[in-house]
Amino acid sequence: MAANAIEIRGLRKTYAGAKGAPEKEALKGIDLDIPAGSVFGLLGPNGAGKSTLINILAGLVVKTAGHVNIWGFDQDVNPRQSRAAIGVMPQELNLDPFFTPRAALEVQAGLYGVPKSQRRSDAILALVGLEDKAHAYARTLSGGMRRRLLLAKALVHTPHILVLDEPTAGVDIELRQMLWKNVRKLNADGMTIILTTHYLEEAEEMCDEIVIINHGETVARDSTANLLAQLDTRSMVIVPDGEVAALPQAPGIDVTRREGGALAFSYSAGQTSAEEVLATVRAAGIRIRDVRTEQADLQDVFLNLTRSK
Repeated sequence: MAANAIEIRGLRKTYAGAKGAPEKEALKGIDLDIPAGSVFGLLGPNGAGKSTLINILAGLVVKTAGHVNIWGFDQDVNPRQSRAAIGVMPQELNLDPFFTPRAALEVQAGLYGVPKSQRRSDAILALVGLEDKAHAYARTLSGGMRRRLLLAKALVHTPHILVLDEPTAGVDIELRQMLWKNVRKLNADGMTIILTTHYLEEAEEMCDEIVIINHGETVARDSTANLLAQLDTRSMVIVPDGEVAALPQAPGIDVTRREGGALAFSYSAGQTSAEEVLATVRAAGIRIRDVRTEQADLQDVFLNLTRSK
């Protein structure tokens, strides 16, 4: 196994402008290493360049400049081997409505040159919970089942790397849980997972490391724990025992009202202690019925890093 599943150096992509419009630089010299065997988050706002990066990795978009190495294969020198090392579950439901799930997997396996004796169509359908729909036309499948079939198609050639592009967008809780159960199993078996998602709680729960892209550039790359540690903002939520007419004030503490009469005291843990917050509450004559603390989550980090770009 290579130390890095993917190595990217100086990756640029420029799209020509339409009818005299200026060119659009979607990627501006991305440098990125994705460790083999990891669950790696690729995050960024809409238009940040995530889809362009994924499509370059999948061999669907030609880069303008830079080098891409996938599972030890230079994409320019060994395009077939590099493409075979990666499977992509796209966000769009691009399925042939007249193919059955089993037929779709067989065709996909044929496109990748997988010999019939080595195809695992039935096993893959069982993995994604579609074995009982193997011979139903794709057009009769529900939206959730179609997403399962997209995952199955990405696995037919047993790739070393699996890219999941917004895999749970618009799906129900049951399908989401099934998907993450399968992803954890594939990763435990050694597959490298690259995840893009708008559900930041998923990235926080699933990813070992995260890179955040904005305007075609990387603005952060670190372990999930280290990214969360970048913000030392804390919130202490007080439920007062009675109505509070005026909000208490103190240096370094911001107070806001929440639904149901609760008060949220936001402060920097490096500058203000929880005891100082409680002292402010007591000084204001507020009796406490309940109290809890909240820490920054990945959404706070994401917004903090992208709003300044």
